[in-house]
Amino acid sequence: MTIRPIRTNEDYQAALRRAKALFGKSGQSELDEREVLQALIEKWERSQHSIEAATPAQAIKFRMQQTGLAQRDLIPYLGSKSRVSEILNGQRQPTVDQIRALHQHLGIPVTSLIGSFKHEPPAGPSSSSMAAEEILRKLGVIKAKENLAGFVSRSKVSAPAVAMLRKTRTERTNAKTDLAALEAWCAAALERAEKVAIKKIKISDPKKAARRLAQLSALPDWQDQIVAALHSMGIILIILEHLPGTFLDGAAMCRSDGIPVIALTLRHDRLDNFWFTLLHEFAHVVCHLSPDRQLILDDLDVASSETIEAEADAFARNALIPLTIWKQIDEDSGTEEIIDAAEKAGVHPAIAAGRWRFEHSDYRRFSKLIGRGEVKSVLRSA
Repeated sequence: MTIRPIRTNEDYQAALRRAKALFGKSGQSELDEREVLQALIEKWERSQHSIEAATPAQAIKFRMQQTGLAQRDLIPYLGSKSRVSEILNGQRQPTVDQIRALHQHLGIPVTSLIGSFKHEPPAGPSSSSMAAEEILRKLGVIKAKENLAGFVSRSKVSAPAVAMLRKTRTERTNAKTDLAALEAWCAAALERAEKVAIKKIKISDPKKAARRLAQLSALPDWQDQIVAALHSMGIILIILEHLPGTFLDGAAMCRSDGIPVIALTLRHDRLDNFWFTLLHEFAHVVCHLSPDRQLILDDLDVASSETIEAEADAFARNALIPLTIWKQIDEDSGTEEIIDAAEKAGVHPAIAAGRWRFEHSDYRRFSKLIGRGEVKSVLRSA
């Protein structure tokens, strides 16, 4: 498509159709085209008084209609299900952090989100940072006479990954994130990793290794087996609880000596989420970490068009349940078919149930199979 200025409503509608077609594409040319189109669309929308006068709720609904989003898709950017409803109903105006997230992740113009209403003051990084400091102090990470800023500053000296964080964040870092709390979480995870004695090992066949990891999910003592298996591959596993303001599922990072680390928060206490996040971060370790990219952070509730995230998603899906097995599952598959697919793949049924729920956007089905509450009870961060 030849990109040209938007001068008429017909041009505007054509640009919207093209932008919708590009939504979710990960190729660099498609990303560049989408970025240019969004700039042209925003410029046109700003020039139209009727659009400028729209309320934030109307602007959000407009983008939902354009991209086919449901209310639950807004939860990563606005908060709980009830908060999404309040904002869409006009009962509550989005905060500064929410506006930033909607603009960055969904491309909604800031002017449309601000509207003519008084907005709530942001929760502020100070409240999240104070809560994070309290948690890390209880865990014994921060020294007695040290504050959060001092801890992070100390960590940056010995941890290149933490020092690079603000420059290397990917699209899967939620725009609402309190960076001070996020830096502290990364620093704490790496500090724990530094205490682990482990040798550097080159994984000769990452896909085969990933399948072995996935099949540990079917074992009754998987929580013990997974740590040993990763160590045998030269990878450290760290479980560190989710900190307020971080919006994080997991991370792949490099220790100061280059040893790879997978760090998980377990914020969604479900087996299906745990195994997908673990294999997603494993993919980042074997495919994407490098001297120039020593830290990759993931809020898996946030959609991303970045190539490395699409690659990690595909790697994890195929490691857990190969396509040759999964292609037998469709929208009408029942519990028996889901369990059968898991058995053929040699994985826990929660993995198959979670994949079906995600792919069909139906989170009511198979709720008894996903292993809710079965992760934190056996994997503790303290």
